[in-house]
Amino acid sequence: MTIVYALVSRQKTVLAEYTATLATGNFPTVTRMLLAKIPTTDGKMTYIYDDYVFHYVSESGICYLCMSDEKNKHRVPYAFLTDMKDHFLARYGLEASQMAIAFSFNEEFSKVICSRMEYFNSGGAIDNIDSLKNQIDEVKDGMVQNIERLLERGEKIELLVDKTDRLNQQAFRFESSSRNLRRHLYWRRIRNIGICSAFALLVVFFFSIGACGGFDFHRCKKH
Repeated sequence: MTIVYALVSRQKTVLAEYTATLATGNFPTVTRMLLAKIPTTDGKMTYIYDDYVFHYVSESGICYLCMSDEKNKHRVPYAFLTDMKDHFLARYGLEASQMAIAFSFNEEFSKVICSRMEYFNSGGAIDNIDSLKNQIDEVKDGMVQNIERLLERGEKIELLVDKTDRLNQQAFRFESSSRNLRRHLYWRRIRNIGICSAFALLVVFFFSIGACGGFDFHRCKKH
Protein backbone atom coordinates (compact mmCIF):
# COMPACT_ATOMS: atom_id res chain seq x y z
CA MET A 1 0.00 0.00 0.00
CA THR A 2 1.41 3.39 -1.02
CA ILE A 3 0.19 6.91 -0.27
CA VAL A 4 0.93 8.98 -3.37
CA TYR A 5 -0.84 12.29 -2.80
CA ALA A 6 -1.98 14.44 0.12
CA LEU A 7 -3.29 17.92 0.83
CA VAL A 8 -4.63 20.21 3.52
CA SER A 9 -7.51 22.47 2.57
CA ARG A 10 -10.15 24.81 3.91
CA GLN A 11 -13.19 23.72 1.92
CA LYS A 12 -12.08 24.20 -1.73
CA THR A 13 -9.04 26.33 -0.84
CA VAL A 14 -5.93 24.15 -0.89
CA LEU A 15 -3.42 25.37 1.69
CA ALA A 16 -0.68 22.82 1.01
CA GLU A 17 -0.28 19.66 -1.07
CA TYR A 18 2.34 17.16 -2.16
CA THR A 19 2.40 14.63 -4.98
CA ALA A 20 4.80 11.68 -5.05
CA THR A 21 6.82 11.47 -8.27
CA LEU A 22 5.41 8.02 -9.07
CA ALA A 23 1.81 9.32 -9.16
CA THR A 24 0.13 9.75 -12.54
CA GLY A 25 -3.40 10.45 -13.66
CA ASN A 26 -6.05 13.13 -13.36
CA PHE A 27 -6.46 12.87 -9.58
CA PRO A 28 -5.81 16.62 -9.00
CA THR A 29 -8.98 17.23 -11.03
CA VAL A 30 -10.85 14.58 -9.07
CA THR A 31 -9.56 16.01 -5.80
CA ARG A 32 -10.73 19.55 -6.56
CA MET A 33 -14.21 18.29 -7.39
CA LEU A 34 -14.23 16.07 -4.33
CA LEU A 35 -13.34 19.00 -2.06
CA ALA A 36 -16.41 20.85 -3.29
CA LYS A 37 -18.58 17.91 -2.14
CA ILE A 38 -17.06 17.25 1.28
CA PRO A 39 -19.38 18.44 4.10
CA THR A 40 -18.09 21.17 6.38
CA THR A 41 -19.06 19.09 9.41
CA ASP A 42 -16.44 17.00 11.19
CA GLY A 43 -16.05 13.45 9.94
CA LYS A 44 -14.05 11.05 7.84
CA MET A 45 -14.79 9.15 4.64
CA THR A 46 -13.19 7.01 1.94
CA TYR A 47 -14.00 7.38 -1.75
CA ILE A 48 -12.96 4.97 -4.49
CA TYR A 49 -12.11 6.24 -7.95
CA ASP A 50 -10.70 3.81 -10.55
CA ASP A 51 -7.61 2.18 -9.01
CA TYR A 52 -7.14 4.85 -6.36
CA VAL A 53 -8.73 5.52 -2.99
CA PHE A 54 -9.25 8.96 -1.46
CA HIS A 55 -9.40 9.21 2.34
CA TYR A 56 -10.18 12.37 4.25
CA VAL A 57 -10.58 13.62 7.78
CA SER A 58 -12.43 16.89 8.28
CA GLU A 59 -12.14 18.75 11.56
CA SER A 60 -12.97 22.34 12.52
CA GLY A 61 -13.42 23.33 8.88
CA ILE A 62 -10.01 21.99 7.80
CA CYS A 63 -9.82 18.95 5.53
CA TYR A 64 -6.87 16.56 5.53
CA LEU A 65 -6.97 14.32 2.46
CA CYS A 66 -4.72 11.68 0.94
CA MET A 67 -4.82 9.25 -1.95
CA SER A 68 -3.57 5.67 -1.83
CA ASP A 69 -3.36 2.86 -4.37
CA GLU A 70 -4.97 -0.04 -2.50
CA LYS A 71 -8.70 -0.29 -1.93
CA ASN A 72 -8.79 -2.61 1.07
CA LYS A 73 -6.27 -0.90 3.33
CA HIS A 74 -7.49 2.06 5.41
CA ARG A 75 -5.55 2.11 8.67
CA VAL A 76 -2.29 3.44 7.27
CA PRO A 77 -3.93 6.31 5.33
CA TYR A 78 -6.00 7.34 8.35
CA ALA A 79 -3.01 7.11 10.65
CA PHE A 80 -1.11 9.27 8.14
CA LEU A 81 -3.97 11.81 8.05
CA THR A 82 -4.05 12.02 11.86
CA ASP A 83 -0.29 12.51 11.92
CA MET A 84 -0.45 15.17 9.18
CA LYS A 85 -3.25 16.97 11.05
CA ASP A 86 -1.23 17.03 14.28
CA HIS A 87 1.83 18.43 12.51
CA PHE A 88 -0.24 21.05 10.68
CA LEU A 89 -2.05 22.31 13.78
CA ALA A 90 1.18 22.33 15.79
CA ARG A 91 2.78 24.60 13.19
CA TYR A 92 -0.04 26.92 12.19
CA GLY A 93 -3.00 26.48 14.52
CA LEU A 94 -6.66 26.85 13.59
CA GLU A 95 -6.81 30.63 13.53
CA ALA A 96 -4.11 31.05 10.88
CA SER A 97 -5.62 28.20 8.86
CA GLN A 98 -9.01 29.91 8.76
CA MET A 99 -7.47 33.14 7.41
CA ALA A 100 -4.84 31.76 5.02
CA ILE A 101 -5.07 32.16 1.25
CA ALA A 102 -4.55 29.32 -1.23
CA PHE A 103 -1.14 27.58 -1.01
CA SER A 104 0.12 30.01 1.61
CA PHE A 105 1.63 27.10 3.61
CA ASN A 106 2.67 25.04 0.60
CA GLU A 107 6.36 25.95 0.40
CA GLU A 108 7.01 24.86 3.97
CA PHE A 109 4.37 22.24 4.72
CA SER A 110 4.65 20.30 1.43
CA LYS A 111 8.08 19.22 2.69
CA VAL A 112 6.49 17.98 5.92
CA ILE A 113 3.84 16.07 3.94
CA CYS A 114 6.59 14.51 1.82
CA SER A 115 8.58 13.47 4.89
CA ARG A 116 5.59 11.99 6.70
CA MET A 117 4.39 10.25 3.54
CA GLU A 118 7.77 8.56 3.11
CA TYR A 119 7.71 7.56 6.78
CA PHE A 120 4.29 5.90 6.55
CA ASN A 121 5.01 4.32 3.16
CA SER A 122 8.17 2.75 4.52
CA GLY A 123 6.25 0.93 7.26
CA GLY A 124 7.61 3.03 10.08
CA ALA A 125 4.12 3.79 11.39
CA ILE A 126 3.18 0.30 12.62
CA ASP A 127 3.39 1.27 16.28
CA ASN A 128 1.30 4.37 15.64
CA ILE A 129 -1.28 2.31 13.80
CA ASP A 130 -1.59 -0.19 16.64
CA SER A 131 -2.09 2.61 19.14
CA LEU A 132 -4.79 4.15 16.93
CA LYS A 133 -6.74 0.94 16.28
CA ASN A 134 -9.53 1.78 18.68
CA GLN A 135 -9.83 5.29 17.32
CA ILE A 136 -9.64 4.50 13.62
CA ASP A 137 -10.95 0.92 13.37
CA GLU A 138 -11.60 -0.28 9.87
CA VAL A 139 -13.65 2.11 7.77
CA LYS A 140 -17.21 0.79 7.83
CA ASP A 141 -19.12 -0.02 4.66
CA GLY A 142 -21.18 3.13 5.08
CA MET A 143 -18.02 5.20 5.05
CA VAL A 144 -16.70 3.78 1.78
CA GLN A 145 -18.34 5.03 -1.39
CA ASN A 146 -17.59 5.01 -5.05
CA ILE A 147 -16.77 8.58 -5.92
CA GLU A 148 -19.07 8.44 -8.94
CA ARG A 149 -22.04 8.27 -6.57
CA LEU A 150 -20.93 11.62 -5.20
CA LEU A 151 -20.59 13.37 -8.53
CA GLU A 152 -23.27 14.43 -10.92
CA ARG A 153 -23.40 13.35 -14.53
CA GLY A 154 -21.85 16.52 -15.93
CA GLU A 155 -18.98 16.27 -13.47
CA LYS A 156 -18.34 12.66 -14.45
CA ILE A 157 -17.98 13.76 -18.07
CA GLU A 158 -15.55 16.46 -17.00
CA LEU A 159 -13.49 13.93 -15.07
CA LEU A 160 -13.22 11.78 -18.17
CA VAL A 161 -11.63 14.58 -20.19
CA ASP A 162 -8.10 13.75 -19.04
CA LYS A 163 -8.66 10.07 -19.80
CA THR A 164 -10.10 10.94 -23.21
CA ASP A 165 -7.10 13.12 -23.93
CA ARG A 166 -4.79 10.24 -23.08
CA LEU A 167 -6.81 7.90 -25.31
CA ASN A 168 -6.68 10.46 -28.11
CA GLN A 169 -2.92 10.72 -27.71
CA GLN A 170 -2.61 6.95 -27.86
CA ALA A 171 -4.84 6.87 -30.94
CA PHE A 172 -2.73 9.58 -32.57
CA ARG A 173 0.47 7.66 -31.86
CA PHE A 174 -1.12 4.50 -33.27
CA GLU A 175 -2.29 6.35 -36.37
CA SER A 176 1.15 7.91 -36.83
CA SER A 177 2.82 4.50 -36.44
CA SER A 178 0.37 2.98 -38.93
CA ARG A 179 1.04 5.78 -41.40
CA ASN A 180 4.79 5.30 -41.08
CA LEU A 181 4.36 1.55 -41.52
CA ARG A 182 2.23 2.03 -44.64
CA ARG A 183 4.81 4.43 -46.05
CA HIS A 184 7.61 1.98 -45.30
CA LEU A 185 5.74 -0.91 -46.94
CA TYR A 186 4.92 1.24 -49.97
CA TRP A 187 8.54 2.19 -50.61
CA ARG A 188 9.67 -1.36 -49.99
CA ARG A 189 7.18 -2.54 -52.63
CA ILE A 190 8.43 0.13 -55.06
CA ARG A 191 12.01 -0.94 -54.38
CA ASN A 192 11.14 -4.60 -54.95
CA ILE A 193 9.37 -3.74 -58.21
CA GLY A 194 12.42 -1.75 -59.31
CA ILE A 195 14.78 -4.58 -58.44
CA CYS A 196 12.61 -7.13 -60.26
CA SER A 197 12.30 -4.85 -63.30
CA ALA A 198 16.04 -4.27 -63.41
CA PHE A 199 16.67 -8.02 -63.06
CA ALA A 200 14.19 -8.75 -65.88
CA LEU A 201 15.87 -6.17 -68.13
CA LEU A 202 19.27 -7.71 -67.39
CA VAL A 203 17.93 -11.18 -68.24
CA VAL A 204 16.50 -9.89 -71.54
CA PHE A 205 19.73 -8.01 -72.25
CA PHE A 206 22.00 -11.02 -71.67
CA PHE A 207 19.60 -13.31 -73.55
CA SER A 208 19.74 -10.88 -76.48
CA ILE A 209 23.56 -10.83 -76.35
CA GLY A 210 23.66 -14.62 -76.46
CA ALA A 211 21.12 -14.82 -79.26
CA CYS A 212 22.77 -12.10 -81.35
CA GLY A 213 26.35 -13.38 -81.07
CA GLY A 214 27.86 -11.03 -78.51
CA PHE A 215 27.91 -7.43 -77.49
CA ASP A 216 28.18 -6.22 -81.10
CA PHE A 217 24.92 -8.00 -82.01
CA HIS A 218 26.48 -9.05 -85.38
CA ARG A 219 24.04 -11.88 -85.97
CA CYS A 220 21.06 -9.66 -85.46
CA LYS A 221 22.57 -6.91 -87.64
CA LYS A 222 22.92 -9.28 -90.59
CA HIS A 223 19.21 -9.86 -90.57
